Amino acid sequence: MGTGATGEWRGWRTATEAALYGPGGFYRRSEGPAGHFRTSVHASALFAGAVARLLGRVDDALGRPATLDFVDMAAGRGELATGVLAALPTDVQARTRAYAVEVADRPDGLDHRIEWLTEPPRGITGLLFANEWLDNVPVEVAEVDPAGEARLVLVRDDGQERLGEPVGGAGARWLERWWPLPPEEGLRAEIGAPRDEAWASAVAAVERGLAVAVDYAHTVGTRPLCGTLTGFREGRETAPVPDGSCDITAHVALDACALPGAHLVPQREALRALGITGARPPLALASTDPVAYVRALASAGEAAELTAAGGLGDFGWLLQPVGIPDPLATAVRSPV
Repeated sequence: MGTGATGEWRGWRTATEAALYGPGGFYRRSEGPAGHFRTSVHASALFAGAVARLLGRVDDALGRPATLDFVDMAAGRGELATGVLAALPTDVQARTRAYAVEVADRPDGLDHRIEWLTEPPRGITGLLFANEWLDNVPVEVAEVDPAGEARLVLVRDDGQERLGEPVGGAGARWLERWWPLPPEEGLRAEIGAPRDEAWASAVAAVERGLAVAVDYAHTVGTRPLCGTLTGFREGRETAPVPDGSCDITAHVALDACALPGAHLVPQREALRALGITGARPPLALASTDPVAYVRALASAGEAAELTAAGGLGDFGWLLQPVGIPDPLATAVRSPV
């Protein structure tokens, strides 16, 4: 499934845009992201329940408006929006307008209450939640050449790379501020400015409420030496080849995305603040109610996966309140 001429050398941003979102691109396929990788949304319904509780806190902070918005950015096939609606109390559910924002066509059978959009609505009063969206906003890749200069990395549709022109202008300024590269040949970075811009645009759609971006992330003191660009196909990590056959992703510099008033929270702390602890049920329950014990044990296992170090628990939550108090004040914050 090609997305361009195999021999054409392009920057990774242009190549990824075509491979993921162009005609026949990866994210326009019928199976959706769940056919290729497992997100927190797919791991357990507990995640949607936690997001529903977060929406409830936003609702309280807003003074329970007549209409409460929930916007699911990069919605896949609407799994999170569907789960959040199902988990809301009846009175909140009746006031909630749910939106799923995605480039693919609306899936058959999706709850009629969920509006399907290609861009977030404006004037949101409520919660905009972007789970694993920013990592798929295409970016340029830079690599240090033998002379110690950062150059753009060019790629063909078959995944072969070569170095292009030196990084200049806004890209060079972003690297200097957010991902300074030592002058050692082969060191790489992803230039995250397009993600900063995408997140600022999403936050601007929120009139009052909260915007949350959830992604594998790093901060300026912990940038990986060789970048994080990779691919995923059918549940397995693979080489990133921009031909439309696989997902192409890179971790997010969430500290660079952050706007004034935002803060970063590890997913494990955010979910604990929203009631997901992973605590095992008491053994005594196995004797008095074996069915309830098995259910509680399964739930504890799912909670453990969502909060696990070295896995989903390492995701960063970038929280941006807009005109309301911080609804996750009990979570442990990281500086941005």
